[in-house]
Amino acid sequence: MHDVRKWSERPLRLLERRREPVVVQTLRSATAATIAYVVALRLSPEPAPLTAPLTALLVVQVTFYATLTNGIRRVNSVVAGVLVAIAFSVLVGLTWWSLALLIVAALAVGHLVRVDEYVAEVAISAMLVLGVTTVGFTAWARIVETLIGAVVGTACNLLLPPPVWVDEAGRSIEDLARRLRQLMLRIGEEAADGISWQRAAERLHEARRLDQHIAQVDASLRQAEDSLRLNPRVKEGLLHRVVLRTGLDTLEICTVVLRVLARSFTDLAKARGSEELFPPGVGATVEQLLSEIGDAVVSFAVLVTTHLSENAESAEARLTAELHTVAGTRDRLAELLREEVRRDWANWQLLGAVLAEANRIIDELNTEHRTRRLLEELDRVSREQRAKLPRMSRLRERLGVQEELWRNRAGFGERSL
Repeated sequence: MHDVRKWSERPLRLLERRREPVVVQTLRSATAATIAYVVALRLSPEPAPLTAPLTALLVVQVTFYATLTNGIRRVNSVVAGVLVAIAFSVLVGLTWWSLALLIVAALAVGHLVRVDEYVAEVAISAMLVLGVTTVGFTAWARIVETLIGAVVGTACNLLLPPPVWVDEAGRSIEDLARRLRQLMLRIGEEAADGISWQRAAERLHEARRLDQHIAQVDASLRQAEDSLRLNPRVKEGLLHRVVLRTGLDTLEICTVVLRVLARSFTDLAKARGSEELFPPGVGATVEQLLSEIGDAVVSFAVLVTTHLSENAESAEARLTAELHTVAGTRDRLAELLREEVRRDWANWQLLGAVLAEANRIIDELNTEHRTRRLLEELDRVSREQRAKLPRMSRLRERLGVQEELWRNRAGFGERSL
């Protein structure tokens, strides 16, 4: 019975994964390549027209926005690579020295036709095509196959829009927030228990390494932003992009401030020497404050990634309640640090810095501050779009798209406030 249940769970897991972006992209690529091959079998004189599915596979790997903005360069790079491969196949065939000349020539042609970031793809296409066209090929057949693959790949991007990577970007943002929380918890626990400056320096290095995770989240967010642009499956794509981007900006600021806070703890530990970093009562309050701030950071990330879902109001209420609790703990810590400064005047700058840096993170997470930044960013992006595409802006205004966006923006601002 257990084996039957185990085997029945596997198809269910596969069904659950069918909507994941990686699965969708894989199916789109396979579909485009297969259709291109079937069409090429009817139109190309070659018995195995593999250039068509190869071209379709390269073209369909981009987002809908990239199809319109970069698709032409990508198709040009494929066509240029195919033509270079055709010339080499006719003249010299495939040998080790002709392969080296092929790569040099393909890269040079890529720069000449100005395909920008797809220069390497000219050489890749040339090598792949040369490998499948060394026997019994005709130049006309390969050009036809390339055009078939390009048309089929572009059509698949239009008719079957690529996956939206917002959920992936949201998970990466939440993962960054949880990393911040874990580091805050470790710093708070060690501040309460007593810490040497060497261990405090280790926490400082951990805070510095968070920059690597920010870069990864930024790359994931850029992919999500491209998947939202001009995607017919997405409504309010601009609002999605701006909310995610401003949310990441806030977490990046919190990361920088946390690194400065870890630096203050390290300097304070050096100044204290063998003494405890904080008296027992102060240390326990510092630990509580950092724990509460860590919880608020995670709640902020959840709010950013669910701002248009039915859970947005509950996420915002939870963040507001947590920030209210954090403010009370911060005020209590301020009183304790005031007494500590009277006892230890020599380190008043470092003690004050600890409080100031914690307060900076609290201010960045404030819902009113977030709403104000969001509205300012929406205004800035809207102005830039109107300046770059005045005709498109006028068309959007005639169709009522701009008014709907502003209504949604205003409603989001009122809900946040």
